[in-house]
Amino acid sequence: MSTEAPSLEELLRLAWERRAPLREDPRTTAYRLVNGASDGLPDVTVDLFEHVHVMSLYRDFSPAQEAALLDAAEIAWAPKSLYLKRRPKEARHLANVAKEQLAPEVAARGESLESLESLENGLRFRIRPGQGLSVGLYLDMRDTRAWLAGEVRGLTVLNLFSYTCGFGVAARAGGAKRVLNIDASRRVLDWGEENARLNEQPVDRYDYVAGDVFEWLGRLARKGETFDVVVADPPSFATTRTSRFSAARDYASLAEACARVVAPGGRLVACCNLATLASRRFEALVTEGVARAGRKGRGVLGLGPSPVDFPESPEHPAALKVRVLELS
Repeated sequence: MSTEAPSLEELLRLAWERRAPLREDPRTTAYRLVNGASDGLPDVTVDLFEHVHVMSLYRDFSPAQEAALLDAAEIAWAPKSLYLKRRPKEARHLANVAKEQLAPEVAARGESLESLESLENGLRFRIRPGQGLSVGLYLDMRDTRAWLAGEVRGLTVLNLFSYTCGFGVAARAGGAKRVLNIDASRRVLDWGEENARLNEQPVDRYDYVAGDVFEWLGRLARKGETFDVVVADPPSFATTRTSRFSAARDYASLAEACARVVAPGGRLVACCNLATLASRRFEALVTEGVARAGRKGRGVLGLGPSPVDFPESPEHPAALKVRVLELS
């Protein structure tokens, strides 16, 4: 019996086979194809969008190691386009000064594309693979977006840190009466409007607001404006002209500000993308923030990424990524 470790090509083919349930779903063409150590490839992920593969490296790989990974992917999958993203721990500090080094605009292998459309649960999203480190859709929230779409018919939704408005598009598809999207970047909000139009959804520019989330939460609270559902999906770190946000440090303050604009009986959907923030700590921060706002929260649901394309490993343990609370 052979004890040889599988080759890179074999590991990539095995990862492809594990995603068969997603590959066979015609309504979804965007999913994670390699999830680090859980697929035998520590510090490597690959996201698939239609026919475009996006490989991310979470430590410094040598040029020879990068080439070996890219060559193996070509052999295993014959991708039409394969993009490379380098994400060392200091990437968030380097992104503005070394963007071309971290996220080349052209494909590392195959055809370079300005954009393409990809499907998630039947909804269309514009993907820009050469745009930067983030290409338009965070796949670990796919199941949460599907859940949201089934919960918001006839309700009002506030979508914070909206990025390209994935939650907003899902909420509209689920029959939400109104969705207000807020993000610091006008560029990604324009992208969100594009996603809405791809799904033949009406676009009101007043529902795509560029600005500091905390400032807008304060403004909405002072006006007494509330929403049936508030979705908070912040980045791990964010810097605006007036503030700096760290999920590990500031999530309780965010939950407090959110709770002040949740209608009585409404829901707060708190999302966490910081891998180092343990599930219990995340829950505690959300609960603390809601209590600070003088609200009582009843846990309704805890959600994580799909185990099909985000399987567990010591590197990626099962984690509560989303906490849903009903506030009285």
